[in-house]
Amino acid sequence: MTTRKFYKTTFTVTVLHEEKVYTPDNLEDVHHDITDGDFSGTFEQNKTVELNGKQAASELQKMASDPSWFRLDEDGNDSE
Repeated sequence: MTTRKFYKTTFTVTVLHEEKVYTPDNLEDVHHDITDGDFSGTFEQNKTVELNGKQAASELQKMASDPSWFRLDEDGNDSE
């Protein structure tokens, strides 16, 4: 496994709105809605955790990304 360190940071975005259901397609839409739209919102950082290579590869796969994004294989080894 690689000796490099990776980090996972979690944020919370809270949106206040009048409609019963709010289903934005992406973060860009949320940003627009709370900065230029009719909604109010807050953004806060909750936590950052350190990940090893294997954990980083797994998290990338959960996000529908490939471990090669960080130059890793599926087991968390350096691919270069």
